[in-house]
Amino acid sequence: MKNGERARAGHGSPAAPGPTAGPGPAPAPGPTVVGREAEIAEIRSRIAADRSHSSVLIVEGDPGAGKSVLLDLAVRLTRGTGQRVLRAVGSESEAPLAFAGLHQMLRPVLDDLGGLPARQRSALRTALGLAEDAEDAETADTPDALLVGLAVLTLVSDLSEPAPLLVVVDDAQWIDRASLDVLSFLARRMAGEPVTLLMGVRAAAVLPGFDKGYERLEIGPLSGDAANRLLDEQPKRPTGRTRARILREAAGNPLALVELARATADREPEGSGVEGPLPVTDRLEEIFARHVRHLPEATRRALLLLAATDAADAPAAARGRPEAADTVWAPAERAGLVRQDGTGVSFRHPLVRSAVYHAAPFEQRRRAHLALARQLGEEPDRRAWHLAAAAVRPDEQVSAALRETAGRARRRGGHAAAAAALERAAELSPHRADQARLLADAADTAVFTGQLGWVEHLAAGVRERSDDPALIGRAALATGRLLTMGPHHTAAFALLSRVADEAAATRSPRLLDALAAAAVVRYYSGEESQRQRIEALLADVPDSAAGAALRAWVLAVSDPSGAGASLAPALPRLIAAAKGEAGSLTALAVVAWLLDRTPLAARTFDEAFGRWQAHGPLPAGLACAAGWAYLEQGRWADARSVAAEIAEVASGAGLDHAEACARTLDATVLALLGEPAEARGSAERALALVNPLESRSVAVLARRALGLAAVAEGDYDSAYAQFRAAFTEDGDLVHYHVSPTVLAELAAAAVRRGHREPAARLLERSARHLGPGMSARLFLLVERGRALLAEPERAERHFRAALAGEAGEQWPFERAQTRLDYGEWLRRQRRVAEARPLLTGALDTFRRLGARPWIDRAKAELRAAGIEADAAAPGALTELSPQQQQIVRLAAHGLTNREIGEKLFLSPRTVGSHLYRVFPKLGITARAQLRDLLDDALQATGSAQ
Repeated sequence: MKNGERARAGHGSPAAPGPTAGPGPAPAPGPTVVGREAEIAEIRSRIAADRSHSSVLIVEGDPGAGKSVLLDLAVRLTRGTGQRVLRAVGSESEAPLAFAGLHQMLRPVLDDLGGLPARQRSALRTALGLAEDAEDAETADTPDALLVGLAVLTLVSDLSEPAPLLVVVDDAQWIDRASLDVLSFLARRMAGEPVTLLMGVRAAAVLPGFDKGYERLEIGPLSGDAANRLLDEQPKRPTGRTRARILREAAGNPLALVELARATADREPEGSGVEGPLPVTDRLEEIFARHVRHLPEATRRALLLLAATDAADAPAAARGRPEAADTVWAPAERAGLVRQDGTGVSFRHPLVRSAVYHAAPFEQRRRAHLALARQLGEEPDRRAWHLAAAAVRPDEQVSAALRETAGRARRRGGHAAAAAALERAAELSPHRADQARLLADAADTAVFTGQLGWVEHLAAGVRERSDDPALIGRAALATGRLLTMGPHHTAAFALLSRVADEAAATRSPRLLDALAAAAVVRYYSGEESQRQRIEALLADVPDSAAGAALRAWVLAVSDPSGAGASLAPALPRLIAAAKGEAGSLTALAVVAWLLDRTPLAARTFDEAFGRWQAHGPLPAGLACAAGWAYLEQGRWADARSVAAEIAEVASGAGLDHAEACARTLDATVLALLGEPAEARGSAERALALVNPLESRSVAVLARRALGLAAVAEGDYDSAYAQFRAAFTEDGDLVHYHVSPTVLAELAAAAVRRGHREPAARLLERSARHLGPGMSARLFLLVERGRALLAEPERAERHFRAALAGEAGEQWPFERAQTRLDYGEWLRRQRRVAEARPLLTGALDTFRRLGARPWIDRAKAELRAAGIEADAAAPGALTELSPQQQQIVRLAAHGLTNREIGEKLFLSPRTVGSHLYRVFPKLGITARAQLRDLLDDALQATGSAQ
């Protein structure tokens, strides 16, 4: 199957696994699987004992379709070969508990956490709530979401070292979001590991992080022949009209076939007893509920307590239930509702649990939850949720318990769980003012989940319960911040502008926060009227030391060549004043990048990232700025790493605009590296994710990447068309910050395709628009464009201006392009001796960067100048992928595979695999030779500059 392909499949007989995990002997044979030959073959291929690579398969289907049967089969087959299995089963009641699914999955291997690197071990233990004592739990830093994912990746890699590992997650639609994010990270990063991940999920359920890019096995209805065979295997085979009715009503659903056959055999020979056009799922729940009604009272009480129990409650909750051997369970087992195994009593299927729970009157359910809460005194989070389920009216004590639960979830990085707890705490708070405040807190926290609909719902709850402008504005600001990461920037700016207006009217400090978010929208959209609105509102913000970084951000983001240009001299002082505060450092790094202070931006990003403690899994505003700074500085591998990380997170959260930004960054690097087909695919994907009229920044960046891809292929007609799209028909800038960076590329393509005069007019119009606020970088690009477009007798002074001073060395690729252009011009003026040093310097830089199309062009110019460029050994590094280059550099500095993996979010095995493959490419045989290889490369770089 190809990625995303859906294979039509039949089903097996129904059964549901218990939430056990870990290695062990093969259990007793499971139920007979009927009509699922193709699916079984697919599953077997994924769990072959000799597999050496990773595999992810989403098994999806309706309730009762047989997903659990197939996953059970995979577990039995794997354990039968002595291999290890990690397993978790989602539960509706556990969905609000951060990392509950991950804890369930890792419970059998918690003792192996000691072998993890210290930072990974600490992050994972904090996320799982395994701090040594309560004080440690309260004071522990919020774990970095990526570090938690890396810890699980490393653990899984270690566990799969002796033999391949199987990870099975059933009912994944109910796995809590924090655990699902970790599983998504694992799925993306475990390439090369002998690990298979099987995810069972209900059809049409949304599974963030797994919605695209993975193969899916769709479990459809059984064929008519298979359905009849399944009925034939039942203890009492239905016949005649009864059989025909069962086949019609079950519609190929195996669980429905079995249960309808059981119902007709036991009670109603003329039919199922469930009349009307009910969906199969509802019909099954009614059948199970009817079974429950005929059970003894003691059995019903035990079943209800079991239904109200979460998987992780089980050890404590079991103290309040009858033992597995107790005769009270026998009637339920005979009715096919539960089964017993070595781990205790469990429901045969989630629908049975649902039927038992919802068939009971509320008062009985309430008593069950209260009983469980009494048993869970040492589990405050689970106790709080059971108390909440038992609440019949507002209760301040339960609300307070949920607030404490939210705090613990937030400290562990479980933002969805924290927001859910705050929302329920608001519902149970007796006072409307407290309800509004808690809902505003929930909205702030829910921003980090990327779920815009949820944040809007919480903000609406604040408006319903309060007329406090501060609270209403805070909730609206949360909505606006999340809107900035989506494609609808007009709506986002309108909301943020309204928040800013209200904050200005009340002199609220939230005004600057609203303007900072609005400035991001202005950057993305490129809309001039938004700049004017921001500047008008900013005039109402008093100067203060505390707001200096945010004020600088607003000015630079909304108008870098105008009001923001005056900030450049003050940037070092502002950065020093940030005193290592990661958020302020990041904001100021973005400002430095916007003002073309590229080395300062890159250094500040490095410092900020080194200090950053994750506040959530979503990319912040202009998160790709770090990648662009690295690209401009020549750190292309780092730029691609930033792009990959943001694309992963944004794609999983459904943030199309953030993903598009990342894809334009990656497309640009790919084009420069000489991978035009991949570059085009990434750029076109970015354009498909946004409305170009609402996201002019992405549109222009994507066009620039497409133009560079065309240049890499020597297609200057296409290149000119793409670069020209960065400007309006009248020659104005489509985007105030990105379009000027295209001017020199437009000039180069225009000269080659005979568009010199219109390009010259456009360039001068842009230069006049930029005015005295033009940065040093833009000045050099404009001068390069002028040199290319000028008549021969005027070109040289512009070339010299474009290469004057040392400032241009900040942007090595652009500097090398100018050297190449000037060297080519000198050669054509028959000044070959002057051309050679320029062409040689350009070639050395292109080689260092790995810009293959420009390497070829520089070598051709050198040959025309009488020099045959040799194949420089250090250039072998540039043939490696960006990730391989990073691994090589870190290994050369003496880092172990495990230490490299921690820095790059890879497993140690993956690092080792990369090194094994790159040694022959680099012409070395030992790790110790890497340092000498890098030293040679650095010497070559130094001579080039």
